[in-house]
Amino acid sequence: QVQLVESGGGLVQPGGSLKLSCAASGSIFSINVMGWYRQAPGKERELVAKITSLGEVDYTDAVKGRFTISRDKAKTTLYLQMDSLRPEDTAVYYCNGKTVIAGVREDYWGQGTQVTVSS
Repeated sequence: QVQLVESGGGLVQPGGSLKLSCAASGSIFSINVMGWYRQAPGKERELVAKITSLGEVDYTDAVKGRFTISRDKAKTTLYLQMDSLRPEDTAVYYCNGKTVIAGVREDYWGQGTQVTVSS
């Protein structure tokens, strides 16, 4: 079992910055990919950025050059630095952890944190 708790959301003006954090606990050794997803009203949840256990990162095109995913050395906290925010970045942001144990894949989710970009 893995528990994920996000923090850091809020209201920011266009062009501003926010940093999201996701604290992981439980069987974190079993996590092989962590990522940030977002879901805007009336839209499907989408992948924003992900990082593998080897440190490989990937971003959706809409956030490339503006968002940076990272984690601490202990791999217990995941971050998403969001710069040059736009109104279309408004969404609930979710932390995700993927595990594979004995060939069984599991997805774990945090409760979500609201990010609102508005003047």
